[in-house]
Amino acid sequence: MNKFSKEVMSVGEMASGTKLTVPVYAFKGKNNAAASVYIQANMHGAEVQGNAVIFQLLELLQHCNLQGNITLVPYANPIACNHKNGEYTLGRFDPITGVNWNRMYHFDESVIEPFVQQYLDASEEEIKDKFQQLLLSEVENKLKHSTWGLTTGQCIAYQLQRLAHQADIVLDLHTGPISSKHLYCPEYAQASAKYFDIEHTILIPNDFDGAMDEATFCPWWSLQQAYENLGRKFTMGQGVFNKESFTVELGSQEQIDLDVAKQDALSILSYLQYQGVIDNKQYQPQKMTRYAGYLKDYKALYSPMGGMVDYLAEFGKPLAAGEPLVRILRMDNYGDGDALHYVSLEQEVIPILHFASASVNQGTELYKVLCNYFEL
Repeated sequence: MNKFSKEVMSVGEMASGTKLTVPVYAFKGKNNAAASVYIQANMHGAEVQGNAVIFQLLELLQHCNLQGNITLVPYANPIACNHKNGEYTLGRFDPITGVNWNRMYHFDESVIEPFVQQYLDASEEEIKDKFQQLLLSEVENKLKHSTWGLTTGQCIAYQLQRLAHQADIVLDLHTGPISSKHLYCPEYAQASAKYFDIEHTILIPNDFDGAMDEATFCPWWSLQQAYENLGRKFTMGQGVFNKESFTVELGSQEQIDLDVAKQDALSILSYLQYQGVIDNKQYQPQKMTRYAGYLKDYKALYSPMGGMVDYLAEFGKPLAAGEPLVRILRMDNYGDGDALHYVSLEQEVIPILHFASASVNQGTELYKVLCNYFEL
């Protein structure tokens, strides 16, 4: 049986002086050459299913043939976890700054070109070691040498990012409002998506927009491109550049299901088996039809009016053009107008998620749908 270590990491302080802490679990693999993994959950307050998945992973990993190191962090954002309003958990945005908690990570692309010039002829191992050290020092400098200080969210994000930069593979576990399971996957890592038991994949460009997955794969992608521009060819996803990061959307927020979480954990183990992090061939991807599309074709449908919404479209199933996604009830029109209004689209789509409440204002995001999709 594999043993794990547990530490409690302080990520900030409350006004009373109380420490904000998160638990950090770690397994040590037996093969130094195997890929290492970082998994975190619950960066957004209501997105709690990832904690159940980490629980199931901790249970299963103790009995795996573990090759690479694995670090797991549930309750990644203690402020968001505890941000309640009545019976609802909020915690998607920093209540002080209004910034999305998952848009505060750091990447400064200006460090790439000087690094490549300095290590243009270095060995692959030296490039990997030195660049990882650079990324870690960038985060350390943000944490320790910021003249003007850090926001609470930055302080939390940078300490999580410090752990993530020490890994080759990063999985950031999230959920939607009312949602199907889906995967945000870098375009270059498309081949890896079929090793998760997730039917829908959104392929994201190799650009940084502040999220954890981007903060951990974009630096390596930018480095690979810079070397290629100077005539040294590397392939992203192989060798020294075998770096992959995903946002794994596990369904709907504000609920956990330990049985479903075990299936999600098995899905992750299937991917880790493919990557050689574990050597347990019983963990294989399920046979299923997997659809993918590009982020530019992942569209939001906004409500044309206020009202009470009946969400009609099923998740994960192609919806034909003209078929209604919702019907909106307007009781104020009853008796002297149309009380029911149907909303549809002029193209076939796959509905992925919808708004959590039936009560919407005009302009509320009703659904997010995948257009121009294809089979993986």
